[in-house]
Amino acid sequence: MAALVNYIKESFGELKNNVSWTPRSEAQRLTIVVVVFTVLFSLAIWGVDYVFSGVVSRYFELVKK
Repeated sequence: MAALVNYIKESFGELKNNVSWTPRSEAQRLTIVVVVFTVLFSLAIWGVDYVFSGVVSRYFELVKK
């Protein structure tokens, strides 16, 4: 158990002292880029799904007749 506690303490120490963190302004900018990309990609997938759904519906309407 002591080894686990020691490992956690050392991990937090390494995160504090040895990791170089991205500046806050750059992290915010990159977050906005990711959000915009995610929204655009979601809209593109929705559009393709909408078109394919229409095509499949038309196909089955024609086959049914």
